[in-house]
Amino acid sequence: MRRTHRLFAALLVATASLASADARAQNTAFTALEQAQPSLVQWRRDLHQHPELGEQETRTAKLVADHLRSLGLTVRTGVGKTGVVAVLKGGKPGPRIALRADMDALPVTEQTGLPFASTVKADYRGQPVGVMHACGHDAHVAILMGVAQALVTAKDELPGEVMFVFQPAEEGPPVAGEVFGAALMLKDGIFKDFTPDAVFGLHVWAGLPVGSVGYRSGPLMAAADEWSLVVKGKQTHGSRPWDGVDPITLGAQILLGTQSMIARQVNIATSPVVLTAGQFQAGVRFNIIPDEATLVGTLRTFDPTVREDVIARFRRIADDYAHASGGSAELKVANNAPATINQPALTQRVRPSLERAVGAANVVEMPLVTVAEDFSQFANTVPGFYFFVGSTSKGIDPATAPINHSPQFLLDEQALQTGSRAMLQVAWDYLSATP
Repeated sequence: MRRTHRLFAALLVATASLASADARAQNTAFTALEQAQPSLVQWRRDLHQHPELGEQETRTAKLVADHLRSLGLTVRTGVGKTGVVAVLKGGKPGPRIALRADMDALPVTEQTGLPFASTVKADYRGQPVGVMHACGHDAHVAILMGVAQALVTAKDELPGEVMFVFQPAEEGPPVAGEVFGAALMLKDGIFKDFTPDAVFGLHVWAGLPVGSVGYRSGPLMAAADEWSLVVKGKQTHGSRPWDGVDPITLGAQILLGTQSMIARQVNIATSPVVLTAGQFQAGVRFNIIPDEATLVGTLRTFDPTVREDVIARFRRIADDYAHASGGSAELKVANNAPATINQPALTQRVRPSLERAVGAANVVEMPLVTVAEDFSQFANTVPGFYFFVGSTSKGIDPATAPINHSPQFLLDEQALQTGSRAMLQVAWDYLSATP
């Protein structure tokens, strides 16, 4: 009996020792992250001043790769054209996870007036544009660089392995219809030799106040389809429309028909749908009805079955209107990202980590969000969890703040601390199997 007591006591001592070692390692990592915060600000400002469009992130990729190498990590570059990947192996056995940040900027001319505002110009799909980190990917890169640095400081006591994924072209391909971003990284075999048990990502979000994080179990963000509609008619003089077929009027009728379809044929009470045209191009002269018109836009859905139904109805509306007018219409649809769905079991496991990181009062349950994210490509391959990090300064109503993608999008840099701490806590707890 005494021997049993001695064994039990030894076990308690060993368990306490392990717990103490884990606590010390965790403290080491979080202390390193706090000490790195000035670097996160510096990295973010540098990236903000030097934004790069999708699949052109060469400078960004070099900055990331150089930093990861300085941490002693083996780095893969050129994954998905310009992506960067590195794996940290902890000193103890444990699960595998992937942490992802997107790197690309947008074809937006900055209007923030910041001292480090972008003045970069580039060409996007044949048009000269300004380039800006109007979505906050500069912050995402800085956050993940900081989290990587923090985890490396505690690697000897770290259970498992962490893949750091710096992804290009989240905002879409340079040419519509191409494989890009997360899908291209998967095609290049990013998970071939390293299959994570879970993948995590975050996004700074103007719709939340700084210091808070937002999450949702199940569907969070919509699927994004890029559609193009080429309407062909018959050219004629603008004063004699009856001699031709007007593709502009026909295109407008088709577009209005799709809006009636969504309002009257789709049950948007159970699954929201948004169909928007962002371009309508036709003709070169005020008094000539052209041969052709082109409409380009986006479709957002949360349910794959609803998506297929809406596309089929769109195609039928286009064909029927075109036939009635004596013209023709061709619809092409390219899926840029499936819906982002947080696995419910993983969400339940991760929420306490978010609460530990920022406080339970600052963890907000999000409504459905109709923007899209190709993080879903990773999360459709392995279980995934994605969350939002508030980026609007205190004293500004997030409901009226310039939203992500606005030329006036303004990130409160406290979001770097909130986001990096939340991501580090999520990663540490998962690896340590702390529910």
